[in-house]
Amino acid sequence: MTTAGPPPVVTPTGVLPRGVLAGYALGSLVTGAFGTVPGLLLLPYLTDTLGVAAGVSGLLVLLPKAWDVVVNPVAGRISDRSGSRRPFLLIAGLLLGLLFAAIFIAPFPSGAASGAYVAVAFLAAATAFAFFQVPYVAMPAELTDGYTERTRLMTWRVAVLALAILVSGALAPLVVELTGGGREGHRWSGAFVGALIVVGTLATFLGTRKAPSRQAGESEPNLRAQLRVATGNAPFRALLICWVVQAAGIGTMLAGVKYFADHVLVQESGATVLFAAFVGPALLVMPLWTAIGRRHGKRRSLVAASLLFAVAALALVAAPGLPVVAVYLIVAVVGAGYAGQQVFAMSMLPDCIAHDTARTGRRQAGVFTGLWTAGETLGLALGPGIYASVLQIFGYVSSATGESAAQSESARLGVLLGFTVLPALLVGAAVLLLRRYDDGVEAGAGPVDKSALWTSEGGSPERG
Repeated sequence: MTTAGPPPVVTPTGVLPRGVLAGYALGSLVTGAFGTVPGLLLLPYLTDTLGVAAGVSGLLVLLPKAWDVVVNPVAGRISDRSGSRRPFLLIAGLLLGLLFAAIFIAPFPSGAASGAYVAVAFLAAATAFAFFQVPYVAMPAELTDGYTERTRLMTWRVAVLALAILVSGALAPLVVELTGGGREGHRWSGAFVGALIVVGTLATFLGTRKAPSRQAGESEPNLRAQLRVATGNAPFRALLICWVVQAAGIGTMLAGVKYFADHVLVQESGATVLFAAFVGPALLVMPLWTAIGRRHGKRRSLVAASLLFAVAALALVAAPGLPVVAVYLIVAVVGAGYAGQQVFAMSMLPDCIAHDTARTGRRQAGVFTGLWTAGETLGLALGPGIYASVLQIFGYVSSATGESAAQSESARLGVLLGFTVLPALLVGAAVLLLRRYDDGVEAGAGPVDKSALWTSEGGSPERG
């Protein structure tokens, strides 16, 4: 028995209207802001403003995000059983904007109470984000059945994502500084990012109101069955595990931006310039990555982008002896690799979903994207936890003054290694996990699994 879903609506492969491309892409204002700013601000906010120990701070940042591993697949299941995913975007997005601002309210005077409050508020915001992100990421597989058109859609999305990351990541620390720093500065910064999330929510909800849709007509009878199908999809599983590991590497680097700027570069507003150098190139190299993907296939292009990220991150180990301008240029190369990772991983995901829908005839994109976003969120959450552990091991000293304390040579070494070597190893090594994934680019149909693990029921491998 299967549960009936929405009536099938299938649109032919074709070019999506620019209005739909832009409307969908504007949702990245939400995902970019929430995916970036907590990893950038929250750990130093806890250690250098609220005075919470580095190890405890890492745990407070990790646990609410780890909750998404549980709630995201549930959000996917609920959205799969609904007629439209768009109402989820509106309700969850507006709620997220309010909850994000609430994270930085700091209503209690003591560091311990304020730290606990941050964890609870962050948990609530993460739950709201799950019900926005999962339906949002599921939509591309239902907007078009074109293999190359999904890459085009993701290129638009990643371009807006890069802009959102640049605006939120570069301006959020700047707002803190311009409004007095400390608790008050973080309150204003939280309000600014919350407003950006509300703008993105309204823009994508209204911008996709005329979007075409192609949906399978039924879904698996329960969440457990859907999870079994998704995890039994070997190309999806390989891509997911790779992305989780890489997200942990990216999250580790993001968590270290302010520490690296303060203790290695020792530059005023260094975090803002670093972030701009990291994200800015993405807007310039996006057409280049699209052309590379069209010529060499998505999997090879993802590997190339990942290795570019890793090599450039390793080069930053020499930062203490380099001119500041040279450091910013190397960070720009890291950002170029990051842009390619985003384009290809995000376009390979709907390929996996579309292939599964064509193979089974069932609507379960929500559970696939629920697992994907849960894994991505967990990886990004592990990043600050990993970085905080490195700080703790190397003897980083916390502060409750709103300014970072003077650090020992050992602590500064930890800041450097956590920002460079660890992200490089995580992102670079993860590409080995893609050996099971063949994107079938010559056929232009979707991912191919060459192992006997493609189906969850042990059937013979099927070609997309």
